[in-house]
Amino acid sequence: MRTWKVFLERRLIATAVGSEEMSSSGGSSPAAALSPSKSGESPFPGGGSKKRDSLGSASSQAILKDVGEIYSRLLDHRPVIQGEIRYFIKEFEEKRGLREVRVLENLKSTVFEANNKTLPKCEQIMRGNLNEALSRLQIANDMINRLQQREQEERQLQTEKLMADETQRRALWDEFMKEQNNIKAVVDEEHAKAMERLKEQYAAMEKDLAKHTL
Repeated sequence: MRTWKVFLERRLIATAVGSEEMSSSGGSSPAAALSPSKSGESPFPGGGSKKRDSLGSASSQAILKDVGEIYSRLLDHRPVIQGEIRYFIKEFEEKRGLREVRVLENLKSTVFEANNKTLPKCEQIMRGNLNEALSRLQIANDMINRLQQREQEERQLQTEKLMADETQRRALWDEFMKEQNNIKAVVDEEHAKAMERLKEQYAAMEKDLAKHTL
């Protein structure tokens, strides 16, 4: 943008200088302009230098005006940017108003309420419930321990009873086997005695039979 400004200023100066030279060399009689009178008087009556200055300044002002309009239309974006800025301000400040501020204030109040009221209340309720749950768990743990101890005692009693019964059954079995052995011994003795008696009886019968046959 600054480079264009410098370029346009230089072009304007060059154009103004050229227009002044053309105005000083041009006119109704170019020969008179190129060759002034011998007496050194101006070809224009009543002070021609002032007229030339006024014509040059008027043409340079017109050129400057035209160039300024061209520059403002092509390179000066301030009106467009200002329009966009005004539209942006209108959309986000006038129409929306303080909506974001109200939202932030609502969030701030919600966070403040949550920090100062909700969280302490939740913490208090949670601690109360946790203490109650802990006490209930302790009671349940004690009950389970008592039940487990009772079950262990019952199992120990059952084991001792089974061992006593087994010992008693073994004693009864040993006594029974001893009695059976005694009975077997008695039966074997009586059987042996009966066999001896039978042997003697048959021996006597054989002797009697032998006598009768002779």
